Amino acid sequence: MTAVTDKIQKVVHPGNEIPGAPGPVPPPVDEPTEPVEPLPPKPDQHGPDTYSPTGQATGVPQDEVAQGGEYLTTAQGTRLYETDHSLKAGPRGPVLLQDHHLREKITHFDHERIPERVVHARGAAAHGVFQGYGTAGRITKAAFLGKDVETPVFVRFSTVLGSRGSADTVRDTRGFATKFYTTEGVFDLVGNNIPVFFIQDAIKFPDVIHAGKPHPDREIPQAQSAHDTFWDFVTLHTEATHHTLWNMSDRGIPRSYRMMEGFGVHTFRFVNAKGATTLVKFHWKPKLGVHSLVWEEAQITAGVDPDFHRRDLADAIESGAHPQWELGVQTFPDTDDQMFEGIDLLDATKIVPEELAPVQPIGLLTLNANPSNFFAETEQVAFHLGHLVPGIDVTDDPLFQGRLFSYLDTQISRLGGPNFGQLPINRTHAPVNDMLRDGMHQTAVHRGVAPYRPNSLDGGCPFLAGDDTGAYIEVPEQVPAARKVRDASASFDDHYSQPRQFWLSMTPTEREHIVAAYSFELNKCWETAIKERALKVLANIDAELCAQVATGLGLPAPAPTETLADPAPSPALSQLGGTWPLDGRIVGIVTAADQDLTGVRSVRQAVLDAGMVPLVIAPTGGVLDTGGEPVTVQRTFATARSTEFDAILVAGAPAPGADAYGARDAKVDDDIAAAAGIDPRVLLMLTEAYRHGKALGAWAGGVDVLEATGIVPDAPGVVTADSADATVQGVADLLAGHRAWDRFTPSV
Repeated sequence: MTAVTDKIQKVVHPGNEIPGAPGPVPPPVDEPTEPVEPLPPKPDQHGPDTYSPTGQATGVPQDEVAQGGEYLTTAQGTRLYETDHSLKAGPRGPVLLQDHHLREKITHFDHERIPERVVHARGAAAHGVFQGYGTAGRITKAAFLGKDVETPVFVRFSTVLGSRGSADTVRDTRGFATKFYTTEGVFDLVGNNIPVFFIQDAIKFPDVIHAGKPHPDREIPQAQSAHDTFWDFVTLHTEATHHTLWNMSDRGIPRSYRMMEGFGVHTFRFVNAKGATTLVKFHWKPKLGVHSLVWEEAQITAGVDPDFHRRDLADAIESGAHPQWELGVQTFPDTDDQMFEGIDLLDATKIVPEELAPVQPIGLLTLNANPSNFFAETEQVAFHLGHLVPGIDVTDDPLFQGRLFSYLDTQISRLGGPNFGQLPINRTHAPVNDMLRDGMHQTAVHRGVAPYRPNSLDGGCPFLAGDDTGAYIEVPEQVPAARKVRDASASFDDHYSQPRQFWLSMTPTEREHIVAAYSFELNKCWETAIKERALKVLANIDAELCAQVATGLGLPAPAPTETLADPAPSPALSQLGGTWPLDGRIVGIVTAADQDLTGVRSVRQAVLDAGMVPLVIAPTGGVLDTGGEPVTVQRTFATARSTEFDAILVAGAPAPGADAYGARDAKVDDDIAAAAGIDPRVLLMLTEAYRHGKALGAWAGGVDVLEATGIVPDAPGVVTADSADATVQGVADLLAGHRAWDRFTPSV
């Protein structure tokens, strides 16, 4: 034990009578630089007693079976001088296969979880079809992008950090992975709903995920970044700043998978029929527009309906509101430096603003069928960035290069062997003759006696294809003559200009949400030093952002340590301001059991005619029938919550139900139930919806209900009318803009 470690062991956390400190000693604000031995466990922690594999007590002290040493090593104990950069052929060259440290680090990480995915474990998926527009023919020979070519697809959406049993509406990055079953083989476009990533080099992927996952001692918190290890990493590793800011924006809590953008993140290389190349970035643009939850809504939903997003996707497809996205690309000249307007196209922490390179549509994705078996399809689908087709190639982005290794490796562990491609959901729709044999879960019955080349016993089959017969041929890109280095180019060092551009591009309402997100997340951290370090990062983005978050933390706002950039705002980064189709929006219709249902029937049909989904909410389930066509009840006052609905229509003034008392339903305030004469759960539902900026409508007795909640009938986003049909029309107009944004009064 060193003198430094001995000294550290004598330090205790101030106020450690309050549980929750992540480590045994307080961390410094600045990254430690003096080598020390691993810190001891906290006083409340103890490992397993030491026994041999045959059950014999060894008496070995626990600190002798834990990892030790002051320096980072390989699994074999070899000390390492660098772990942030893969070994490349020069700072901008491709990653070298000989990088044993990269392969050991990534391989071990890939196999850390069984059987669920290490990341993206929580997911939902659907089948669909992709139709090419033919507009990409000038820049790529990929057949599935040809005019009117229809290609079957399977799309999986997911969160990143949580386990399979976590909630859908946590603040997190979302995966957007698409498997195209093309005539030329499988093409997997494996992206996210955020166009940048936390890291620039895949060798750091285990680090960022280890930081974001639950603390390894307590396995908490689940499925969230609001904890010390995440913020410790991203505030020390400031290349993560851009992605972190996106995650703290409304993009981190999407309203629905159907209203979520997707991005390929990396720069790809397109190759046309003449061999000419173009660099591209992929974008998925939802037809319903980009929309998000508000934070309280996301929190309530995580408890009320943790399956909110997967249910929304499945219900929309079942009801015929088939989600659609346009696939588009930004295009850039394939220059030697692979830069565009001063932006490094090989840096996965950077975007190219759409104002500089517009997104050009190249095809339409429609999801039209739900899986028939979650495990066989959604859980067993296996994506890999190396599943490419002629016309699409990779670049030297070091994050991309490492993912080409990692995805294949992790599928072998998770799905039990190398034959995962033979599972029905993963099978290509193109003929296979691969000479790969045997292995676990081999289901193909191979013929012939010569699975090798060259051979004569099988007639020479299989033969090699050429460019004229559809072979996949890598672009003969010039590899720079350079030394082997663990390094990155200087252009990777800019960690703040694009986060500042993102902040400046937000509307005042969106800025309020970002401030609130940072304040919430950082207040969840135990260590003050980590909060102070986060403020130092924010100071290099924007002074007002830093000051507002500092106020929420009760800490002083530091001065910036770098000169603030002066980028032009990019309006395309904001989610607000547009109008969008209403397909599949959920509209709740509140009614009493004994009222005239004429207006309810009319409203329900008007909602259906507008392409939305009406859900009738009444005191009890079953069927309402007061004369005329019966009305089926989909939700009761006990089971409904405002977070499920995009808008709520109030058709009458329902009296308190028979179960409207606190001992039966915790949402009920007995005093309110006794005084208001209206079911208190309806009042709660309306006040929540109003607070979350949702459209509200009422007619006849429903107007009295709004007033009983304190909602002014002419408030922003509130529609009152003489007829049910007029109310529906007014609410539909509001829903086109997602929410009544005028209700929010921003301060930043």
